[in-house]
Amino acid sequence: MTFKELNLVPPILQALETEGYTTPTPIQQQAIPIVLEGTDLLGCAQTGTGKTAAFAIPILQLLSAQQLDRSHKPIKTLILTPTRELAIQIGESFTAYGRNLNLKHTVIFGGVPQGAQVQAIHKGVDILIATPGRLLDLIGQKIIHLKDISIFVLDEADRMLDMGFIHDVKKLVALLPHKRQTLFFSATMPPEIQKLANTILVKPKQVEVTPVSSTAETIVQSIYFVDKKDKKKLLAFILKDKTITRALVFARTKHGADKVVKDLINEGIRSEAIHGNKSQNARQRALSNFKSGATRVLVATDIAARGIDVDELSHVINYELPEVPETYVHRIGRTGRAGASGIAYSFCDGEEMDDLKAIQKLIGFKIPVTEAHPFPMSASGLVQITPPKGKDVVKRPNAIPAHSRGSNSKVGRFNNSKTKKW
Repeated sequence: MTFKELNLVPPILQALETEGYTTPTPIQQQAIPIVLEGTDLLGCAQTGTGKTAAFAIPILQLLSAQQLDRSHKPIKTLILTPTRELAIQIGESFTAYGRNLNLKHTVIFGGVPQGAQVQAIHKGVDILIATPGRLLDLIGQKIIHLKDISIFVLDEADRMLDMGFIHDVKKLVALLPHKRQTLFFSATMPPEIQKLANTILVKPKQVEVTPVSSTAETIVQSIYFVDKKDKKKLLAFILKDKTITRALVFARTKHGADKVVKDLINEGIRSEAIHGNKSQNARQRALSNFKSGATRVLVATDIAARGIDVDELSHVINYELPEVPETYVHRIGRTGRAGASGIAYSFCDGEEMDDLKAIQKLIGFKIPVTEAHPFPMSASGLVQITPPKGKDVVKRPNAIPAHSRGSNSKVGRFNNSKTKKW
């Protein structure tokens, strides 16, 4: 299928062509027609599936077909998202896909002065992309009104729950018109999110693509067993491979991320951290430097990294394994996007064996082990590990996996995508 087959208007097709997009992803194929017909949508999709375009493209088409009041320009679409970074990236998507349309959008988020954001709103916008806190702030100041919203998008609902925004979301939903189209996206569906979806959606259709337990077939994964004290040495060793031009490294905590950056800089490796304690300007600068290649390594915590979309990111490195197994899938999903290949390395020390077991249970297979590296786990750590056998072991003299090592690895499989009335 091509975008032309989705009955999109020429200005949007031209914009997609300019961006180099011709073939929609599975969620785009399924969601775009549903949104265009005005139906509510429940989308269960993780990052990297093309989710943003799945709602941005049809929203632009629906609004472009309306006779909008150019003098007043009330806000017609609200997109609520949990993080500043994701809000900015959604704004960039609307800029790209709507470049040939006479529609205005703006992005608002906290952590920066509100002046420029308020000025943009006063000029009039059709589409507002917002984080909950700043939006409630400006509503309280009577700068923003939601009475004209006809399309509401709740993006990354499960992350809203994780970050403690769920009560803010409920407050905002209560301010929306009852007659509206609602698009609800979440990578996972815990009970509270399922309950919220039931509350705000009306006869929705459900689209489910790449359930959270699946890892993309194009991502080659491997585990390095290593003592905690040697992780920084192993990371520096791996990054000596100059073919790794851009790597996203995950740490569990903000302090841990800063420490990894300090260690890498001491090794002469350009790196920056991105997490909640950084100022908005520092986070954006770090992300821009990483995207441009000025910074080779970006070290992130899970919440800060959610929604990061970097083209041609070949490597993700789990410096520390996540305590929540689903988070592993989200992390490595930063690479291997849109059919591209990707490589995910994970370091595992003796204290993280239970985390590894939970991850492997979730994804349904043993992650291949890289045995040959200069910092093998000590005898005390090895006591907790059952020696892997056969094809679950990756042996190489230099311990640096090549991009073509797919035949040595067992990888996850996509479940069939599906669309159904829900």
